[in-house]
Amino acid sequence: MMLIRRGTRLVASLLLMFCVAFAPAPADAREISVQEAVEQAQRQVEGKVLSVQTLNVGKRKVYRIKMLTRDGQVRVVQVPAEQ
Repeated sequence: MMLIRRGTRLVASLLLMFCVAFAPAPADAREISVQEAVEQAQRQVEGKVLSVQTLNVGKRKVYRIKMLTRDGQVRVVQVPAEQ
């Protein structure tokens, strides 16, 4: 069961990265800061931030934020820099 969840998460992450990389940017898009990305991630997942990485996926920038939830699980949230 755990293997299926990991595989599903991997596929979902790869799909998100693909969509972010190839989706057209809105004309009025602005690049958010690392702090804004962390705040968005904390609204999605309550917990402690373990690390933040800035990735370039195609021509897009994505913040990859690793968090430790209150129940001890590590979750990764990806936030596109352009919003």
